[in-house]
Formats: sequence, C-alpha cells, structure tokens
Amino acid sequence: MDHIRHRAIVSIEQAGRRLDQVAAELLSDFSRSRLKIWIQEGYLTLSGCQADPKTRVSEGDEINLDVHLEPVIPVQPENIGLDVVYEDAACLVVNKPAGLVVHPGAGNPSGTMQNALLHWDPNLAAIPRAGIVHRLDKETSGLLVVARTLDSHKTLVKELEQRHIERIYEGVCQRVLTGGGEIDEPIGRHPKDRLRMAVVQGARPALTKYRLLERFRAHTHVRIQLKTGRTHQIRVHFAHIRAPLVGDPLYGGRPLLPAAPDQRLKTQLQQFPRQALHACRLSFKHPFSSEKLTFECPIPKDINKLLHGLRADFDASEASRL
Repeated sequence: MDHIRHRAIVSIEQAGRRLDQVAAELLSDFSRSRLKIWIQEGYLTLSGCQADPKTRVSEGDEINLDVHLEPVIPVQPENIGLDVVYEDAACLVVNKPAGLVVHPGAGNPSGTMQNALLHWDPNLAAIPRAGIVHRLDKETSGLLVVARTLDSHKTLVKELEQRHIERIYEGVCQRVLTGGGEIDEPIGRHPKDRLRMAVVQGARPALTKYRLLERFRAHTHVRIQLKTGRTHQIRVHFAHIRAPLVGDPLYGGRPLLPAAPDQRLKTQLQQFPRQALHACRLSFKHPFSSEKLTFECPIPKDINKLLHGLRADFDASEASRL
C-alpha cells in the first residue's frame, strides 16, 4: 500500500482562492474530484484542520495530504455461494449475509462478494467491480443490486447518485427513542482514528431518516432510510445521537442493559456478534425498461432472536407492574 505525504504552503498568488482549486495546482498528479473527496474525508487538511473544499485559503496556510492508496488487487473468481433473489439480463439482486465483505481491499484480498460474482457470471469481469453498484459493511446483511452490463451499470450508478434508489434498513439501537426523525450531519474521516468515520463539519453531506417500529426498556427497533451513502453512515449517525446500534464494535461502546435483565438477554446483548443492521428493502427503476422493482427480505435469525429477547424482557417488566 502506497503512503502519500505532501506538505505545501499557500503563496501570496494563491491566497483568496478555494482550497480544492489550490490543491489541484499543488497536487496535479491527482484528479480534482479525487482531491475533493480527500478534503471531505479529512485526508487533505488546511493548517491541521478539516475544511470544506470551498474554503478560501490565506497566504501562509499549510496544506497537508496524508493518505494510504490501496493497491490494485487482481480479483479472481471463487466458488462462494450467493443468495440471488432476482436476475435478468440487466441486473441481479443479492441478499448478502453478515460476515461477507463486498469487494477486496486491505486485509480482505479474497473471499468477497465480488469474487463470488465473478464465479457466478464470468462476464461480470467486464463491468467495474463486477457490477457492484453500492455496498454494505461486512457485518451488515441484506439486499444489494448488481449491474450485468456496462449500460445498466452506468444507469444504476446515476440513479444512486441522484438518490432515486430506495434503500430501507431495520436496526436495533441502544436507547429508547421518543419519535422518528432525520439526522442531517456531514460525515468524514475521524480526525484522530483513521479506521473510523465521524460527524465532521465541512465533510460530505449525509442524510438518514428513521421511524420507530417498537420500543423496549432500553432499546428501540427502528426502520431507517438512507438518502445518501457515506461509509458507515447509519452507524455513525446513530452513534452521533447517542443511540448506537447493538453489537457495533466500532461505534457502539459497552453494551447497554436494561435494569436487572434475565441472564439470557444479558448474554444476548453482551455477545451479539455484529451490528444489528439489515438492509430489508430495495427499490429502483429497471435500467432497461424503467419499470419500478421492489424487493424485500426478512430480518435474519440473529436479529429476530434479539428482538424476541427484548420483547420478552419488556413484557415481563410490564407484567410485574400489574
């Protein structure tokens, strides 16, 4: 993996111009769009702070780039089972299990959904990332759409960018929420922990909407709609409102327990093996016919079992009050 470090001082001639414009001059080996993303994600900073790409720079300001470039990994077909819930000549929809990485990267050179897709249909080698249009975190389960031609890939990526693809999730968070709402906070790279994302002013806009499905003694079952698709968006946004997802190892902190839970529920909450998040509904226009397609898949067994435990605990608490 290449590690790029670059430091430059804004000259008097560059003063007053936008950060992204000056960065493009100083780092001409990289595209302006790539530099803009690095600014928004906190890899390219202005005088030690994350800034908006449109920020006007001053003479003497320090521009720093500190980023790791992931190597290009040749992706080989692998015989990994896929739960394909829909397929035609233009696209397919896959129900991804928890634990499956979507595409290769640092630490995951193989054994991914992309490897599995290339085995399932070798023609996908001609499509960027084997046709993968959007992704889910490794431990998030649920529905993904995959393009099977270059034209359908272009169409679906455009639909995603224009927020026309509806992505609905269900999750269990650690807090009793009082009502639905939306979280409209920008997300970028955490300023100190490069493995995490965080709400960072000046970073890329991110919007998450949610409504309540069921409340328990210390937790809430929520239905979530993604309006943008930032890395770890749902996990970061719910942690930001102090309602992190159950089982989230990166943003969840210590497991939250209701008062005096029975041992079974206590064990469930303390040992839940992943973030309790599932992409349950996916809706988009077919890239060839423009017909609206909608797919749903039920909550997997592990989250369903957790909900049963929380529900039984809530019912027992209510009964004890009578």
